[in-house]
Amino acid sequence: MTLIDTHSHIYLSEFDVDRLDMMERAHKADLSKILMPAIDSATHEAMLLLEEKDPDCLAMMGLHPCSVKENYKDELKIARDHFDKRTFNAVGEIGLDLYWDKTFIEQQYAAFHEQLEWALHFDIPVSIHSRNATDECIQVVSAHQKGKLKGVFHCFSGNNEQAQQIIDLGLYLGIGGVVTFKNSGLDRVMETISLENIVLETDAPYLAPVPFRGKRNEPSYLKYVVEKLSEIKGVSAGEIAVITTANAEKLFAL
Repeated sequence: MTLIDTHSHIYLSEFDVDRLDMMERAHKADLSKILMPAIDSATHEAMLLLEEKDPDCLAMMGLHPCSVKENYKDELKIARDHFDKRTFNAVGEIGLDLYWDKTFIEQQYAAFHEQLEWALHFDIPVSIHSRNATDECIQVVSAHQKGKLKGVFHCFSGNNEQAQQIIDLGLYLGIGGVVTFKNSGLDRVMETISLENIVLETDAPYLAPVPFRGKRNEPSYLKYVVEKLSEIKGVSAGEIAVITTANAEKLFAL
C-alpha cells in the first residue's frame, strides 16, 4: 500500500524536535510522497531545505491567505521570483480565509486571482485554502476556469452541493482528519462522492484525526483517514490507497 500526503507543513518548528523520527514513521506508514504547501517568505528557507534533504518531500510555492497583510505585494513578488529559479509541483497554499481577521479580504482576493493566473501560466495545479469561504473560492475559481485550471480544495469540509460544484469545475477534494471528527458531517458527504474525486492529506501539524484529535498531526496519521474512508465507502483500505494515490500522481504529475 502506498499513500501520498498532498498537504503537510512538516517544515514548521513544531517538528524541529523530532523531524527525523517523524519522517521515519511516515515511511513506515507507507507514505511515498509528502507535498509541502508554502505559507510566506518567513518559512520558505525551512521548506526548501527539507525538500533538499528528502527527495520524497516536494515543495509548492505561493502566499497563504492568512499571510496577506500590508506587504502582500512584496510577498507575492518573493513567491513569484522563486518560479523563475526552478519548477514547483503546485501553486499553494492560496485562497481565501474568512475565519480569522477580515481586514485584508480585498487583498486576499487580489492575491488569489493573481496566483491562479500563475498556475495557468506554468500549467501546474493549485492547492486552495477556503476556510469559511468555500462558496467564495468556488466563485473565484469559476472565473478562471477555461478548461485548463487544475487543483484541489484542500481540507474540504463543505456540503454535498459545494463538493459537486468543485468536482464539476474539474478540481479534487482534499480529505483529511476532519472526516474522522464526530458531527463534522463530512462522512455523510463522502458517502456520495466517488473516490476518483479525492486526494488525501493531513495538513500537519494541524487537524490530527481521531484518536489524536487536538494533538500534533503528522503524515503517518494518514492511515486513520484511510481507515475512516474505508468504513464509509465499504471498500478495503488498499483500494482507498490505490485510487487516491493515482489521483495525486495524476494531479501533481508525480
